[in-house]
Amino acid sequence: MCDTLVALGNSTADGSVILAKNSDRAPNEAQVPVYVPRTKHSEATVKCTYIEIPQAPETFAVLLSQPFWMWGCEMGVNEFGLAIGNEAVFTREPKAKTGLLGMDLIRLALERAETARRALDVLIDLLDTYGQGGWCSICKQKMTYHNSFLIADPGEAWVLETAGEYWAARQVKDTYSISNGITIDHDWDLASPGLVEHAIEKGWCKRAADFSFARCYSDFVYTRFSECRLRRGVTSGYMDQDRGRITVRSMMRYLRDHGRAGQDEMWNPSKGKMSVCAHAADPVVRKSQSTASLVAHLRVNDGPTCWMTGTSAPCTGVFKPFHLAPLPSGLGKPGGVDDETSLWWMHERLHRAVIADYATRMPLYARERDDLEAAFLAEEEALYQRSQGVAAPEREEMIAGFDQRCFDRAAVATRRWSAQVAAAAVRHKPSIIHRRFWRRQNQQAGLLL
Repeated sequence: MCDTLVALGNSTADGSVILAKNSDRAPNEAQVPVYVPRTKHSEATVKCTYIEIPQAPETFAVLLSQPFWMWGCEMGVNEFGLAIGNEAVFTREPKAKTGLLGMDLIRLALERAETARRALDVLIDLLDTYGQGGWCSICKQKMTYHNSFLIADPGEAWVLETAGEYWAARQVKDTYSISNGITIDHDWDLASPGLVEHAIEKGWCKRAADFSFARCYSDFVYTRFSECRLRRGVTSGYMDQDRGRITVRSMMRYLRDHGRAGQDEMWNPSKGKMSVCAHAADPVVRKSQSTASLVAHLRVNDGPTCWMTGTSAPCTGVFKPFHLAPLPSGLGKPGGVDDETSLWWMHERLHRAVIADYATRMPLYARERDDLEAAFLAEEEALYQRSQGVAAPEREEMIAGFDQRCFDRAAVATRRWSAQVAAAAVRHKPSIIHRRFWRRQNQQAGLLL
């Protein structure tokens, strides 16, 4: 389960476009920022996660948040400030066992499109030509799903929602969020041929006047149990409330939301419903967690600034600045088992220690973490102003140095917080189901706490 949201310039404080996403996957499914430079290709094809398709003559530079085992990505941006995030959606249409993953589609669109509108066309063409399908997780319980996408550039945004070969798209007017359920009813701007007729043939509605894409094509059970409407209501509510004042920091706050229950200082991650900041709690209903988070700041006439955790659970981590290249040293190459050399697993020790007693341990460093992020944001804004008009090589050097310094400061703080949290006595234990679930996850990862 995931959440993706976007605010256009008419809704943000500085007139920029801001796209944000929490990527929710299996607890040990490490994810890492990856940079792929602009490349001219002589090879005829490219091998995606499961299938091979024709390669483009040239692909654009991209910054991806990539689960370690796949070719595609959960979210990312390219050199033109195009940003895309996707969601799993559960529909009545058959699910193919092979094809392009939704994550492959994101990377392909980022590599091949300069604008949101062009990316929409690329995605639709790829869906029509190759279809979507394939196992989407490393879990033993293999799963497939269809996809929805939020696509944004510094000037506009689109939502594209799919059900097998069928799709509908809508241009965003101000703010929009998606969350594991089809949101478009009959108010689309573009749609696939036969979208309404197919639903009538299947008996999902009687006539065109009764048609709703969301109602007709959604799988009721999976959509309901994903609690997507609840989470979408939270993110949409925040953006409606803050319209005209939305900032990067606002988006970070939205991604850390635990719902109404999470406002209680005694909040326990083993209880309550699914939340935007997802916490795995059991092997049946809440078995995924937020494994990486992104806030993409898309300014006009400037390269994108990406605020990425590069780690799980945004409520326990630090959003750090990333520009396309070079990436900070120290990220490592995490896999599905504990690795002391990677950022993701270094933070995972802190995260899993915190959730052993969230109410006691999270307050130990939350204020300092917030102050550190506030400093990063203020320094990045000052750097942005200072770098305007500076020659490209010098500007790139300034930005790369800034990203590395922020990364290093966050890493030092994370190590200190880890020691501080581990030394704190557990006073409020999660449920026994929660403890057993995480004990099993730790054993599978070879993680000793």
